[in-house]
Amino acid sequence: MRKAQSQDGVASVTWTETFNCDICGKQKGTVDHWWLAWSEPYSPHAEAPERHMFKIYPWENMLAHDSTAKHLCGQACLQKLVDRWLNVELGATHGAAAHPGK
Repeated sequence: MRKAQSQDGVASVTWTETFNCDICGKQKGTVDHWWLAWSEPYSPHAEAPERHMFKIYPWENMLAHDSTAKHLCGQACLQKLVDRWLNVELGATHGAAAHPGK
């Protein structure tokens, strides 16, 4: 937040908001093709175990404020996040299969 002097001498406040990519750290500009991603618990039917569903959405300013949303500067960083998420999910699946009854 910055204070600026207006013409009548009264200080006014301007709001500057920035977002950075959660993978590479790049700061969002005005013409970037950014994405948002998050996961939510999901169970396809009553007997199925609850797992996480990965969701991807084109940049939307209001959704970008959600604390669970990941900010991604483009396809390369989005693909890195998907890869990381898949590895975690596959690890959880393989871990549960290796230890049934736990």
